[in-house]
Amino acid sequence: MQLNWGIIGLGHIAEKFAKDLKMVSDNNLVGAASRSLDKANKFAARFDAPLAFNDYSSILSNDKIDIVYIATPHHLHHQIALEALNKGKHVLCEKPITVNAGQLNELIAASKDNNKFLMEALWSRFNPSVREVIDLIKSGTIGKVRYLNADFYFNADISSDSRLTNPNLAGGALLDIGIYPVFLSYVLLGKPNTISIDTHFTDRHVDLQSAMIFKYDNAMSILSCGFNVLSDMVAKISGTKGEIQIDARWHEADGYTLIKDGKKSHKALPRIGTGFTHEIEACYNSIVNGETNNQLWSHQNSMDLMSLLDKLRAKIGLSYPFEK
Repeated sequence: MQLNWGIIGLGHIAEKFAKDLKMVSDNNLVGAASRSLDKANKFAARFDAPLAFNDYSSILSNDKIDIVYIATPHHLHHQIALEALNKGKHVLCEKPITVNAGQLNELIAASKDNNKFLMEALWSRFNPSVREVIDLIKSGTIGKVRYLNADFYFNADISSDSRLTNPNLAGGALLDIGIYPVFLSYVLLGKPNTISIDTHFTDRHVDLQSAMIFKYDNAMSILSCGFNVLSDMVAKISGTKGEIQIDARWHEADGYTLIKDGKKSHKALPRIGTGFTHEIEACYNSIVNGETNNQLWSHQNSMDLMSLLDKLRAKIGLSYPFEK
């Protein structure tokens, strides 16, 4: 089976995705869509796609496209994904898949109603190192997890025209990069009993930096994110029998270290390409099998994660103009 892709939103991440798509057999880039036809034409030419579009509805109506990868700013995800599903396209949508749980409910319903595949592009779930670490922890290799420490930081442009801090585009560190440490805590320990968060805001009242504590019955996660500093981004998971450290930058790691019984051992697990290849393969396999979601990162997983992000935003009073 050949799966024909369209890409919507042609920024830096879309370029990396298109490069990786070429590395996965039976998956082909057919179309690219941007609000600028010149940009769409250049992108399509660069990645050997025969079709270019200067509006999103046109690519969603084209019968040569089977699945779309949505890489626009966050605030457009829900609108585009909903139209895509209702027009009979499968959807892989960049994280966060929507801005809130209400929007995600609509997408899940549309996926089921139209019998079309829908997945949040949380590529870290399919990263070979992250997958193996999850399996090791679930098998009891380091005993019971009692402590997790994970962050995501980088120095960003936070000027007035930056997408990252524009409230009209659902800006802020939490949805853009904080989603990663929240994901890691959720996938390893489940939904916490209680959460706390403290935040520094920009002058446009979106979150610049946040620190979070997730409390479980017998464990705690210390999580943080921000656009204002660099971090080594090594994730540490400590259990009653040992510790695992996921290599920097942990969300796109190429290996991990196991510390147990006084010994330290490192295992290399290189990504294929940038690492989008692994989620592309997951999409392909699910669609071939007639599934509307993938068991490694299901609709329910996305809903659980989005609900946590909603709770965190509520605690710091962060909402966006289009949500009111």
